Amino acid sequence: MLSQRLKFLRKKNNLTQQQVAEHLNVTLRQYQRYEAARCEPPLNTLVVIADFFDVSIDYLLCRDEWISSHVTFVDV
Repeated sequence: MLSQRLKFLRKKNNLTQQQVAEHLNVTLRQYQRYEAARCEPPLNTLVVIADFFDVSIDYLLCRDEWISSHVTFVDV
């Protein structure tokens, strides 16, 4: 799921894999592994990715769907 979100965000922002890799300070090959779901970025890189694309880590990990399906409204 993370890999799909990465690819979607990169394309939405008209960026190449090389451009994203440079921003993340990782090799192109390493970033390609993230998009191919061959490995996952460490937490500190995940934070940089979220900040770079201006999204939450929950969104990157596809937890936004889970969270929205479990929201409970409380009357105040």
